[in-house]
Parts: sequence; structure tokens; C-alpha cells
Amino acid sequence: MSGYGSFAAVYDRLTENIDYEALCAYYDRMILLHGGKKGILLDLGCGTGNVSVGMSRSGYDVIAVDISSDMLSEAVSKPHDGIEYLCQDMCALDMYGTNDVTVCALDGINHLNGESKLSDCFESVSLFLETGGVFLFDLNTLKKHRETLADNTFVYDLDDVYCVWQNFFDEKSGRVDIVLDIFTEEDGKYIRSSEEFSETAYPLERVKELLIKAGFGDIKIYDFMTENEGGEHCEKVLFSAVNMREHKTFPIKKG
Repeated sequence: MSGYGSFAAVYDRLTENIDYEALCAYYDRMILLHGGKKGILLDLGCGTGNVSVGMSRSGYDVIAVDISSDMLSEAVSKPHDGIEYLCQDMCALDMYGTNDVTVCALDGINHLNGESKLSDCFESVSLFLETGGVFLFDLNTLKKHRETLADNTFVYDLDDVYCVWQNFFDEKSGRVDIVLDIFTEEDGKYIRSSEEFSETAYPLERVKELLIKAGFGDIKIYDFMTENEGGEHCEKVLFSAVNMREHKTFPIKKG
């Protein structure tokens, strides 16, 4: 996941259907619903920074991290007054202090392949999240991997980008291996590049167990973009959890 060079360059074009305003409004509403405050917000797996910008506009003091320098290059090329971007692994965060809220949007947690990575991420988040701080993330379920992504191929035919997106689903692991063939136009010619990565869907009860192990409580699961109870019958869910771990930390001072 540290590359994403070709994908990063066309990511915003391929995801133009995402309503970032509605997505960030939903996260903002759910943060406040669970007792979060508009203080320092850590955005995990920030990608090209669209959620970071949206949460900043909603009144949060945003620090955004991603392991991909290519994605971060796209993010910092946009207007981002007040947002601090850091190239870090969400499974091994190295912050200067604690944050008030942590979010991970657009199935970033699914990019962690294996329970050990999932556990490392939750432990790392707990370490740098204030006691009583809120952690929210959305997650694609096994239902979505099995029925929607599956072994399907999707084609994006845009004015200046053509992309063939192939999925290869493994039932035993819940993992979807993704292969992208990207064609971009340069000087009247199409240049081909390829990217490969994976996303893993985890049983929701197991995700909850790992959150508890990392020190989180008051865990709730919602049908994504709603306040209705979520579960394995949903294609995508939102997890909310409160950090119960007591630790002596100092608030992050930006700048």
C-alpha cells in the first residue's frame, strides 16, 4: 500500500460519485452523537485528503496520515489550510500527543490484511486517543465482498481515464484481491499502468472483540450512513467506539 502512484493520480476521477459533503456531515453527526468534541481529529488512511478537508470545514483541527506518499502528494496539492499531513502507517502511529477523535473513512480499515494488523491498528489508535475519545470507522462486510465485489470486473470509461478494475474473491479469508489496469491520455497517446492491492472483510463480532482487547468500550455498529443498527446483513457498516484506556498523555500541539 505504500505506492499507489498510478491509482493516486486518478483516484479522485474514479471516485467522483462519492458525496464527500454528505459523508463528512454523517461522520460529524455521529461523532457528536457519541460524545465526541470538535477538537483535534486524526484522519487515518486519508488518501487524497477529501475527508480531511471536509472534516476541517466542519470545525475540526485535522491531522491526517497515510502510508502512501503518492496519495499524500495529491492531498497537499489541494487547498488544505490548517491540515497537517503525515506519512505514517496507521498500525504504528507516532504522534506528539493525543487527539480527541479518530476516524477512518472509505473502508480504510479493510485495507489491513490480517487480524494482527487490525489489532495493531486498534492498539495504536487507543494509545494516541484521549480517554473518552471517540473512534469511528466504516467497514465493508463479508456480504459486500461475497455478493457485490466478488469476482466481478468493473470498467470506468471517462474522458481522460480508462480503468479496468478486476476483483478476485477468496471465501476462506474474506479477502478481495484487486487488479487495476489504468490508461491515461498523454500527448494524444494512452499510457498503461497497473496497481494491485487487497481488501479484507472481517466478521463484525471479531472486530468488536479486537476493539475491546485494545481498550475500547461502548461499541456500536450502524448500517452505514444511517443511525439504524447494523450487522452482517448490511453491505457496509459504521463502527463507533469510546477509548476506555487510562493513560497519561499530553494533547497534540500543532505547528
